[in-house]
Amino acid sequence: MKQPKSKWQNLLSFNQHKKRFGADKVAQDIVNIEINQLKSTIISGELPNFTYGSDKDINKHISNLRDEFIGQPELNYYHAKLIVLIRREFQTDKHFAEFEQLWNNEADFLCQNLSTRWLISACDTFIDYSEDATLKALLMNAVILINTIKLQESERFLTDTQNAQVDERRKQSLQTERLALFDGVAGFAVGTDDTLRNMRWRLDRLTQMHPLGCIVNEIFDRVQLQDANTVYSRFRQWHTRDKTAWWKY
Repeated sequence: MKQPKSKWQNLLSFNQHKKRFGADKVAQDIVNIEINQLKSTIISGELPNFTYGSDKDINKHISNLRDEFIGQPELNYYHAKLIVLIRREFQTDKHFAEFEQLWNNEADFLCQNLSTRWLISACDTFIDYSEDATLKALLMNAVILINTIKLQESERFLTDTQNAQVDERRKQSLQTERLALFDGVAGFAVGTDDTLRNMRWRLDRLTQMHPLGCIVNEIFDRVQLQDANTVYSRFRQWHTRDKTAWWKY
């Protein structure tokens, strides 16, 4: 597996230099911002438009990102700008300090208003740049969770099984027989299994160790929602034993 570039390799990389060119203009645009005003200002426009990939020109990339936040508070867009500046390693220490302060002061607002995409981007940023080992370990749980779901749902699309129906005989067999998966791991007993409830109890104990553990809780709660249509939300619909429920809604 190829190893990530070192800090010095990134500093000397011509490609990274190109991606930072013009970043001073982006940085100047977020000087002397007023947080409460950004929280109350909604970005106008017709419909949000999600970017696919990122333009090497940082100003074009930032401009394209704005369309993604149509209908959202301006603070969400400010949060994205900080992440872009940090990732492109422009005055990294300064902008990560601002990012960290934003989360320390506005965690509840950000958890409620950011999409899961940007919550995960925030997790990745903390993991890459924070010196808080506890926080990094906590947030990695959210990253692994969402990336695993991305793989699983992409596989459903690839194999055209999004509309596959439950086989009632197999469902019954999971209640009465052990399904061997791999390396000693067994299948999930649909409807009654306590595995996810116990995992949730352990997760809650861990997230209480840090004020920003709320990010992990928020993401875990979101993947349970019916309209999320994830493997978690579908198993929630099939679950029948209240005492082993793993969701909080």
